[in-house]
Amino acid sequence: MRTLIALLLWFLLLVVSWPLALLAIFIFPLIWLLLLPFRILGFTLAAIFEAIGAIIMFPFRLLKRI
Repeated sequence: MRTLIALLLWFLLLVVSWPLALLAIFIFPLIWLLLLPFRILGFTLAAIFEAIGAIIMFPFRLLKRI
């Protein structure tokens, strides 16, 4: 009897899970594409702030060597 209940629970999980799995397969790439411009913007801003920091710190780095 216990084996039959376990088998029925596995079938129930299969019936419930496969639509969620298919939904995830199609939704996750769309979400990734929607968030891609924000990631590019983040990389760009990080590079800009790093360049500004390097420009500001350049005279101090020169003085440090002397």
